Amino acid sequence: MSATPTQRKIRVVVAKPGLDGHDRGAKIIARALRDAGMEVIYTGLHQTPEQIVETVIQEDADAVGLSILSGAHMTLVPRIVELLKEQGIDDVLITVGGTIPSDDIQPLKDLGVSEVFTPGAPTQAIIDFIRSAVEASPRQGV
Repeated sequence: MSATPTQRKIRVVVAKPGLDGHDRGAKIIARALRDAGMEVIYTGLHQTPEQIVETVIQEDADAVGLSILSGAHMTLVPRIVELLKEQGIDDVLITVGGTIPSDDIQPLKDLGVSEVFTPGAPTQAIIDFIRSAVEASPRQGV
């Protein structure tokens, strides 16, 4: 399937911020998104917020998926959101996945995270969410 002039592949950066060394889930999600026809850029382990934002910019990403299992989500995610805003980037979909306590989900959404996926979330639900959110964005036609 080739992209038409008004439609291009959805570009998703999948990132592992912080010191968390477990990336099996991130790799499963990256593969599922790729199999669903999205272009996936996986950053690898131990990325700083600055590195992640730079990748989002360099890759002209439509979305960024942050996989965090370390418990540092309330430190790392606000920093990433802040850096994106500092760069004038307000049209990139931000999702977070991992071991996120239910009490932290709404505060993350209040920061600008579009959705939080906890362990056991079906990959199809993640694919469907990203696809519908990005396709609804005015940026997709660019």
